[in-house]
Amino acid sequence: MTPLALKHAEFLHCKGKKFVDFNEVRQEIEAETDRVTGSNKGISNIPINLRVYSPNVLNLTLIDLPGLTKVPIGDQPVDIEAQIRAMIMQFIGRDSCLILAVTPANTDLANSDALKLAKDVDPGGLRTIGVITKLDLMDEGTDARDVLENKLLPLRRGYVGVVNRSQKDIDGQKDIKAALAAERKFFLSHPSYRHIAERLGTPYLQRVLNQQLTNHIRDTLPSLRDKLQKQLLTLEKDVDQYKHFRPDDPSLKTKAMLQMIQQLQSDFERTIEGSGSSEINTEKLSGGARINRLFHERFPLEIVKMEFDEKELRREISFAIRNTLGIRVGLFTPDLAFEAIVKKQISMLKEPSLKAVDLVVTELSNVVRTCTEKMARYPRLREEAERIITTHIREREQVCKEQIKLLIECELAYMNTNHEDFIGFANAQQSSENSVKAGRKLGNQVIRKGYMHIHNLGIMKGGSRDYWFVLTSESISWFKDEEEKEKKYMLPLDALKLRDVEQGFMSRRHLFALFNPEGRNVYKDFKQLELSCENQDDVDSWKASFLRAGVYPEKANEQANGDESGSEASGGSMDPQFERQVETIRNLIGSYMRIVTKTTKDLVPKTIMMLIINNCKDFINGELLAHLYASGDQSQMMEESPEEALKREEMLRMYHACKEALHIIGDVSMATVTTPVPPPVKNDWLPSGLDNPRKNCREKKVILSEKIGEKDEESHKNSDELIILVSFGHLNIIFDYRQKSDLDT
Repeated sequence: MTPLALKHAEFLHCKGKKFVDFNEVRQEIEAETDRVTGSNKGISNIPINLRVYSPNVLNLTLIDLPGLTKVPIGDQPVDIEAQIRAMIMQFIGRDSCLILAVTPANTDLANSDALKLAKDVDPGGLRTIGVITKLDLMDEGTDARDVLENKLLPLRRGYVGVVNRSQKDIDGQKDIKAALAAERKFFLSHPSYRHIAERLGTPYLQRVLNQQLTNHIRDTLPSLRDKLQKQLLTLEKDVDQYKHFRPDDPSLKTKAMLQMIQQLQSDFERTIEGSGSSEINTEKLSGGARINRLFHERFPLEIVKMEFDEKELRREISFAIRNTLGIRVGLFTPDLAFEAIVKKQISMLKEPSLKAVDLVVTELSNVVRTCTEKMARYPRLREEAERIITTHIREREQVCKEQIKLLIECELAYMNTNHEDFIGFANAQQSSENSVKAGRKLGNQVIRKGYMHIHNLGIMKGGSRDYWFVLTSESISWFKDEEEKEKKYMLPLDALKLRDVEQGFMSRRHLFALFNPEGRNVYKDFKQLELSCENQDDVDSWKASFLRAGVYPEKANEQANGDESGSEASGGSMDPQFERQVETIRNLIGSYMRIVTKTTKDLVPKTIMMLIINNCKDFINGELLAHLYASGDQSQMMEESPEEALKREEMLRMYHACKEALHIIGDVSMATVTTPVPPPVKNDWLPSGLDNPRKNCREKKVILSEKIGEKDEESHKNSDELIILVSFGHLNIIFDYRQKSDLDT
């Protein structure tokens, strides 16, 4: 590569174009300034970004800010000074920047706006370096020796003097090397500066800035190293599976498939069984826990919903007795009436039992979908595995439903009136109301505790509040909180029932209510107590708990009205013997149905568990892999998704970048030497808020880059320059040619 090719510049607004002639760079700056601001000294906040590549420049980022303009000219706004000041403060206020406060030697240093602004944001002088220009233009007999020796108006980091090209030199195309040689000759030959010539000039300023960059890097290395090491540890866990990845190796694809299936088997069993899990979900119920809730809360609730209406049942019994006897007058209670009604009630258990199968299958499908999420890297494998497992679950669903139908048919086939729990005809004369109440006596044991909202009890109608509820077999109480110290009320459960309450507009809570079927007030002046939970699962759990306490849903058991409407339910008969027969059969049906319902609640979950869940687990462990091999080409099945391939490449890139960065940091720590921060100096000579106008303040810019010349002096009348050094990156110089750019990095 030729030396010329090594030196070039690029503009952000000219992407892909390289400038090797720096005269063209200067022309492009002027042209872009005119395009953005016009040709009449306008200003703009759109930056001109220039990147210079050369072996002779440092890895520094420079922001060349405009000097403060006192009087607007051309198209400049009236508040040009305030705008430029605000923009300058935006940059120099950053703690990561060094401030080069540039002041001409032929002006009053005490009136320097650059030093004043630097003092405002950097009162300790830790970030400020003074730069004195135009040393060759001072009046005869004067010099800046005391300033450059940091004796007059001292700064903590001192001053550096430079001599730039004049406009005549620029017009004569004097190159940088010649300018640097002339600068060197000036300092060595000047009697006031020759003794400090090694600490003056543009090359020395470059070394100072480079050393500050080194200091900054070393200061930030410990925290940067810690951050990178933490990031590397995180990435190593994710990258471990990619380290030896070769997409064209069939053996690795086979191994990956086996690992995925083994992971699926483990996740499925852990989700269902709830054992051996190192990552327990504390946010929501897992699949096995949700299926358990379906078995023991939702399924019993569905059965209760299908229970008979008391009035309708007595009416059916009366008709069954009459139709059994026909024209005859019976002396004994007919068995056929009992059998006919029981068979009808048993048949009603089929619907909630089959619904339980549907609910479990839906939940099991969700478990499979969750367990295959780790296969997302191979979408075809995941899709095929889900299809095979779901198809098997659907097949087992039909088998399970047939078995449950068979259980119901078995119950219908034979009425076992010799069952040990059956009350028999001898005890059938007891009233159903008393038997139910006797069956509900559980010794006032606690059934459930938890928070619920009480609605319609607030100060305003529709108000609600959270309380801690304690449900026992005889009452429900609510307290202020779970400490149960301040009891608000205790409500007996006798004669209470449940009903669903329509959800209000925009309400996210699920409501139900406790009420008295006879229309009596439940609490104070309220006919019903409206309660709500955060979600439907909690509502179902509370309803199941109320069932255990003997509180049934509306229209489930109308015991309260049974005795009062006995004659009406019997078809209007006033025959006492007939009424006794109806009551006897009613008690027999209630006793026998409790046995059948108990058996159904026990056998249906067991049937579902054996025929669907356990069978599905065995299928995944033993047959899934064979079905996958038989379903098609394994190489196509193990193709990565484009998203996963991109993720893998990005993760590997970040991993290697972190390792390389840590290696570089280690080299920097070993190979660099820092310099201590200079001690504080007394700099109260420049109080904050000083705002003196400058006199005859004309300057040329300090140029620290390759072949960038001096700008027209006339365009910088009444202005100082601030150059901000940003710590990292190549040399970026943002120009404000002719005061037109209100720039940003």
